Amino acid sequence: VQLVESGGGLVQAGGSLRLSCAASGRTFSSYGMGWFRQAPGKEREFVATISWSGGNTYYADSVKGRFTISRDNAKNTAYLQMNSLKPEDAAVYYCADGGYSDRAFEYDDWGQGTQVTVSS
Repeated sequence: VQLVESGGGLVQAGGSLRLSCAASGRTFSSYGMGWFRQAPGKEREFVATISWSGGNTYYADSVKGRFTISRDNAKNTAYLQMNSLKPEDAAVYYCADGGYSDRAFEYDDWGQGTQVTVSS
């Protein structure tokens, strides 16, 4: 499956961004999706995941209450709404499919990433 992220950019601390992840190549609605991020010099870390139906979600503690993961299976697209952004949220954000997990190795496919920069 091919995944293409979009929606990254530069935002001031306290601002919002919505990332999108468009999928193609297999039945999108059959698989869970996840968002991960990687800041310079740091390991890739889990952000959020959503089940195939959208009925279950799970977040990293660092983003809980600020970020919302969702999906539109009719559009083969997953989203990550990010509010109250902090400088420490700056990273390249990746979407992944094939799992409902906070562990990266459980996912099958990854997008190329989209940069999020947060100015203080």
